[in-house]
Amino acid sequence: MTAGKHIQTTTVGSYPIPSWLVAAPSEQALLDATRVVIATQEHAGIDLVCDGELYRFDINHPETNGMIEYFVKPMAGVRTEIGFDELLDYRAQPGMRFRTRPPAVVDAPLGSGTLNLPDACARAKGVASRPLKFTVTGPHMLAKTVLNKHYKDTPSLCMAIADVLAQQVRHIDAEVVQLDEANLPGHPEEWEWAAAAINRVLDAVQGKAAVHLCFGNYGGQSVQKGSWGKLIAYLNSLHVDHIVMENAHRPAGELSVFRDLRPEIGMGLGVIDVKRTEIERPEDVARSIELAEQAMGAGRIRYVHPDCGFWMLSRTIADGKIRSLVQGRDLFEGRLKTVAA
Repeated sequence: MTAGKHIQTTTVGSYPIPSWLVAAPSEQALLDATRVVIATQEHAGIDLVCDGELYRFDINHPETNGMIEYFVKPMAGVRTEIGFDELLDYRAQPGMRFRTRPPAVVDAPLGSGTLNLPDACARAKGVASRPLKFTVTGPHMLAKTVLNKHYKDTPSLCMAIADVLAQQVRHIDAEVVQLDEANLPGHPEEWEWAAAAINRVLDAVQGKAAVHLCFGNYGGQSVQKGSWGKLIAYLNSLHVDHIVMENAHRPAGELSVFRDLRPEIGMGLGVIDVKRTEIERPEDVARSIELAEQAMGAGRIRYVHPDCGFWMLSRTIADGKIRSLVQGRDLFEGRLKTVAA
């Protein structure tokens, strides 16, 4: 395999929550666990590390890793007491079969309330020695999962959520801020208003802005159906430095659609399948990068990473996949002479 332009390694966000943190949670335990997660990535050679999102864990909603509840529950204008009629309304909505109840009901104008993302980022920043990426659930995903009783329609709700998130990320001190959207790939017809909302947040990012898209990772299973080809216009409209895509668990033929990605936008290639417990070999990772470059063009890939977060895997498997990610990138670029069998 020929050496190419330097490709950065990163993770997507979440990490398996340590059992000892669940058993005895405290601010000190959370800081210690965050230090462990970041040190694990740094020791493996990850270039752009994430904090593991451990502070978002909700024992009542372990299947979603807190990616919804953590953001919406503290906001002003929402309530979490759900009436029976509201439950019925929610369960009748299309696309919500993977949830049995809404995380919150929006019944007043939204505001930040007690949400404080900058402090969460500062905790990780204080223990990281490598560049840090901070992840935020995107406005489309949040708007689609709450029950709207105030705004005239979902696009209006989405824009209101974007305003709250923009106020938050404007104060986040991280090299990269990544917004995560896992609902849009199943609803590509909503891309125009979804793009308008997420760009409002991306424009507030002080460092590099990124967007992660996947087809869902709910309990280790895909939730949405569709194809990347239907979202190329959305991707090209984003105000981002790079995108972070699910590719390892997708058909290889889809890679060719990214030839139409604006050259100013860096491609983040998913080369680790988080929905499989088998640990990829470095040779497999290197081969995936090679095939992607053949499909998209040499030098087009700026980052390689897992398809999504690691929260549903065991720590030993997640750690093994992290090591293979770095070794596979190094093998592709010719910097690793030998790889252990």
